[in-house]
Amino acid sequence: MCRLFLQLFLGLILLPGLAKPDPDPLQDYCIADTKSPLYLNGAPCLNPTLALSSHFTTSALAKPGDTKANQFGFSVTLTTLANLPGINTMGLTMARVDIAANGLVPPHSHPRASEVTICLQGVILVGFVDTSNRLFTQKLEPGDSFVFPRGLIHFLYNMEPKKPALAISGLSSQNPGAQIASRAAFVSNPPIPEVVLEKAFQISPQDVANIRKNLGG
Repeated sequence: MCRLFLQLFLGLILLPGLAKPDPDPLQDYCIADTKSPLYLNGAPCLNPTLALSSHFTTSALAKPGDTKANQFGFSVTLTTLANLPGINTMGLTMARVDIAANGLVPPHSHPRASEVTICLQGVILVGFVDTSNRLFTQKLEPGDSFVFPRGLIHFLYNMEPKKPALAISGLSSQNPGAQIASRAAFVSNPPIPEVVLEKAFQISPQDVANIRKNLGG
């Protein structure tokens, strides 16, 4: 019975395409019809005869983001169906990552995408933790790249004390999702019971209150 279960399990995880975060497109392209009232896993397609070159280009990543908008000192600007409708069903997203001096993109994960990041400016310390709690880190300088496996906790830290850093990332999903670990734990809605956080992090009720306050909860 155990052997049969193992065979079935291995067969499932090895099925072609099962590990892909997004389904394959069934046509050359599917320009997002952002005005459609339909709610789908993705977006309805615009009539192909209405396709324009402008649907496949965007300047959304050209301008720096506001790194003062949060306490961590970072900003992420994404390609979306609104600013790049031709990306619909392509199974990818591009991101501009601006990090202030000594700023941090805090430990977070993308449940539906792997990520490749290239440093364009500054010196960025990047890293991820695998499911055996092993940490992989690397210092990136302009031109260096690093890959973050799908779903694993990872971070980016600008090591420059006086200069901003810039990176561009490619993610393997149209909707990769993002979950910051600290905010998920301490600023969820409704909140996780304090006793759970106290036991999980081995901290006091006052510590829980202070962390929640610091994170804007």
